[in-house]
Amino acid sequence: MKAVILCDGDIPQKRIIEREISGSDLFIAADGGAYHAQKLGLQPDVIIGDLDSYKVTGTETAEVIHDKDQETNDFEKALAHALNRSATEAVVFGATGKRLDHTLKNLSVLLQFDASFNSILLMDDYAVMKMIHSPFKESFEPGTILSLFPLSGKVEGITTKGLKYPLKNEDLENGVRDGSSNESIEKTVEIEFKKGDLLLLINH
Repeated sequence: MKAVILCDGDIPQKRIIEREISGSDLFIAADGGAYHAQKLGLQPDVIIGDLDSYKVTGTETAEVIHDKDQETNDFEKALAHALNRSATEAVVFGATGKRLDHTLKNLSVLLQFDASFNSILLMDDYAVMKMIHSPFKESFEPGTILSLFPLSGKVEGITTKGLKYPLKNEDLENGVRDGSSNESIEKTVEIEFKKGDLLLLINH
């Protein structure tokens, strides 16, 4: 089961969001994301959050869930609801952009829920972001800009194939060395690593 979640950050063009909604089973607007949906003429199934941004009018056709918990943000609430509705995949828009602290928090939420879903994709105008697990293998058009980011601080023993700047049993660590702006040079990219939480950014 696939859920689409619309948060209150920067969102891509309507056609991209509509494409994902058309193949989904559940469309969730996370608090202020409901205003994005309204502006785009999209109808969510659920609006959820602490509702500090979205003001309920009483005319909503969507189910409105007011979750006052201040220990979780709206993205967490939306993912937890999707999980409770038996979603195994999630495509998320608006989780990045605007306030940097919100973006960083949402990347932390991505890591928190990664093990609970088969796939969580964060999409914006610049990239598709996802956690990857070793061994990883996927096809890309040669010339695709790929960035590897050690989300929890350090990823150890990384070996890659099909990238312009290969890694051979090497580490990436925040504040020491990162793997931004690499490039696929073959149709198939393979990545293995021994330990850590690795975020892949597939740049448009």
